[in-house]
Amino acid sequence: MKQQGSPVMEYRPGMERLPGDAMEALLGAVAAFEPLRYTLADVRRALAQPGKTAEDFAALLSPAAEGLLEEMAQVAKTETRRWFGNAVSLFTPLYIANYCENHCTYCGFGRQNKILRGKLSLEEIRREAEAIAQTGLRELLLLTGESRAASHVEYIGQAISLLREYFGVIGIEIYPLNSDEYAYLHRCGADYVSVYQESYDPVLYGQVHPAGPKRCFPYRFHAQERALRGGMRGVAFGALLGLGDFRRDAFAAGLHARRVQKQYPHAELSFSFPRLRPFGERQQNAGQVTEARLLQVMLAYRLFLPFAGQTVSTRERAGFRDHAVGLTATKISAGVRVGVGGHSAAEKGDPQFRLADERSVAEVRAALERSGLQAVLQDYV
Repeated sequence: MKQQGSPVMEYRPGMERLPGDAMEALLGAVAAFEPLRYTLADVRRALAQPGKTAEDFAALLSPAAEGLLEEMAQVAKTETRRWFGNAVSLFTPLYIANYCENHCTYCGFGRQNKILRGKLSLEEIRREAEAIAQTGLRELLLLTGESRAASHVEYIGQAISLLREYFGVIGIEIYPLNSDEYAYLHRCGADYVSVYQESYDPVLYGQVHPAGPKRCFPYRFHAQERALRGGMRGVAFGALLGLGDFRRDAFAAGLHARRVQKQYPHAELSFSFPRLRPFGERQQNAGQVTEARLLQVMLAYRLFLPFAGQTVSTRERAGFRDHAVGLTATKISAGVRVGVGGHSAAEKGDPQFRLADERSVAEVRAALERSGLQAVLQDYV
């Protein structure tokens, strides 16, 4: 697994290690997953089960399940209404910096890319917060590139404390941290943490992360658990679909979330479903992960972990997003900018990827209401 840099299982100095063999057990289960062995009868049997096992989940992700998407959708819609009613949470992301120390072959922020880098001052963050708050939103996702040097933990903490004056719910999507650092950001006002493994295949993971701190597979894998140990009330899971075998990565992310849920039953869990998107002048797409297959993954998650939230991002077109929130997704972004800033003034740094849905908060709210859904601007007090 040496590729161009250090072994992907090798920790760097200062990275916190957690005890146990949970990662090894999960990777073993994923290696044993054979999607092609499931039949239509296996999928129907899984649909009929009141509580889904890992074997049922595997069947629902298999190619055989593509022929039963309508049946899956109806069961998933019932589960979504049971756990979430007609409520759909709205939020918007705020990128405060796009400096990055990682070489990721698929990402617009990768250090190898010659892009306009930028970082917001605290005063610029305040202006962004004021502009976003005027839309009525009370939930925000704060993001940075993965650079401790440019976006140090104290800077992120100061930003969170400032943003807390305007928003009731704050999530963070930054580089992975140690438990004590997550505890500090929680004290500053952060509620939940999103960390995506990108791929659960260690060999592929090493190939697409040839250099940088992100190359350490296990440190990223255990980030959600460290966040919960630090006091966060919620964590999000996901894989970058289209990077590798999407069925295996989806299966792994589901098992990962189930393991954390069993160990931390108080935690609020959610999933995101990012697909590969073009960035800059580079054309890349999710290939075999069609919209129908993306929907299959979302439905399988709803049936496997019915109480977990699901976020559908602006990587997807408006029509797909509106359909997904009617069936299984419970959170949708609106008024999105994926460059640095951009809500109160021109973007200070280049975007991470190209948007597929550029609707405003008002437009997304109107679409939800036309579908008989309730737009929730703050889901926690």
